[in-house]
Amino acid sequence: MSRITLLDGSIGQELVKRAGDRPTPLWSTTVMMDKPGLVAELHRDYFAAGATVATTNSYAVLRDRLVRAGIEDQFEALLDAAVTGAVEARDAHGAGRVAGSLGPLQASYRPDLCPEPADAARAYGEIAQMMGDRVDLLLIETVVSVKHAKGALMGVRNAGKPVWLAVSTEDHDGTKLRSGEALTDLGPVVAEFAPGAVLVNCTRPEVVGDALEIVKGFGLPFGAYANGFTKITQGFLKDAPTVDALRERSDMGPRDYADFVMGWVGQGATIVGGCCEITPAHIAEIATRLRAAGHQIV
Repeated sequence: MSRITLLDGSIGQELVKRAGDRPTPLWSTTVMMDKPGLVAELHRDYFAAGATVATTNSYAVLRDRLVRAGIEDQFEALLDAAVTGAVEARDAHGAGRVAGSLGPLQASYRPDLCPEPADAARAYGEIAQMMGDRVDLLLIETVVSVKHAKGALMGVRNAGKPVWLAVSTEDHDGTKLRSGEALTDLGPVVAEFAPGAVLVNCTRPEVVGDALEIVKGFGLPFGAYANGFTKITQGFLKDAPTVDALRERSDMGPRDYADFVMGWVGQGATIVGGCCEITPAHIAEIATRLRAAGHQIV
């Protein structure tokens, strides 16, 4: 049987729900300002469910997003709060790793807004440097184009930390990035920068299997953490969207989602977890199923 790294699930989305406030374009960044204790609490819940990695709530803590909201002066404090919440939960649990999340610049699922690689590299490099030795690895999330992947990997190549690259595919075609480019087109970039793992994230679970068949060909550790949205709507692709433009699926309970995850493990995935709408209950079910199948969660 395999040694499986079990990631956590939704961070930003779950924090918005727990806060109970009206969603804003800043997503869960606002939560850290208004209700900072929720972040560490959520990380603790994921560890208790069986996760071995805490992903920092820094997905949307990016200068370009904070500038639009007029709070760029809080960039360092917010990034520190995101990392601190994960570190405190990990230390209280007594085991596990902290993954420093680096979300898409400008907006999610918008390859048309992706900066040129050199510009993106500077932004990502700054964040990686600020996270420093407080995180165990860097997780580049929701990569939607080859250009996006190149800029992010350029930015963190000298960070001195393991790097995992997570890509997002089209809702109904796991062989294509959201830019429309073939997933195979990532091959040369992956070969050049050699990240520690290539993952598929924030994608409908139904198409993840097709994506993994391509990703495994890159010759690196691979895995997936899908979302529980019905689809990425046109409303969410507008400027400064709020999360209520996306609808949660009613057919993706813990058992349903775990069925998909066990299928990915059967394909050879060794890093699995969940993205938006995937909760601690989902992670607990995955942990139970992995152990029952004889896998070791590491």
